[in-house]
Amino acid sequence: MRVRLSLMLALASPFVLHSATAQGIPDVPGATQTQRPTTIYPISNHLPDLAFSLNASEGKTLTAEAVKGKVVMLFFGYASCPDICPTTMAQLSDVMQQLGPKAAEAQILFISVDPHRDTPEVLQAYVNAFNNGAIGLTGTEQQIASVARRYRVAYQISKPKDADNPQAYEVMHGRGIYIFDKNGHARYLASDSETPEQLTEKIRSLL
Repeated sequence: MRVRLSLMLALASPFVLHSATAQGIPDVPGATQTQRPTTIYPISNHLPDLAFSLNASEGKTLTAEAVKGKVVMLFFGYASCPDICPTTMAQLSDVMQQLGPKAAEAQILFISVDPHRDTPEVLQAYVNAFNNGAIGLTGTEQQIASVARRYRVAYQISKPKDADNPQAYEVMHGRGIYIFDKNGHARYLASDSETPEQLTEKIRSLL
């Protein structure tokens, strides 16, 4: 059980530096790039229920109660992410399309780990570009850190390299997709390398 827990938390914990390194989960011995196995880890009883109080657009404060009754796909990232975040948001948008009418029973939540640049309005405009039903959430440094610790998400914001441009800095963050059932219980942790079809299958099982 400890081995399984370590493997699934590896999806959320390792830093991903958005600059030069290739993306993807570690290769499995004997597997080629096209043969890389995909796994969605069950996390029931390993991580706590969905809980947060964060800032949404239009001056709203959103809590987990607002999405109760829906299957939630939760991802941590930031709006100016050059690679993983847009790819994952596109992936989750595909899932919503595949769900068809059942998409009304699912919800994408995108929590920013970069509250210095991501205002609620900036973040909502970002997620709207992928899915109009998605919700972007941010908050104070303390609020973000609290939610990240709850789900063992590692992230780090580097200091600006140029004192004249304080908005230019790198962000590292975990890459797991957390899936919660309609009662807010943590059920699955998926890699961003999963196909939309595989994610959709898991979501349907919770609807």
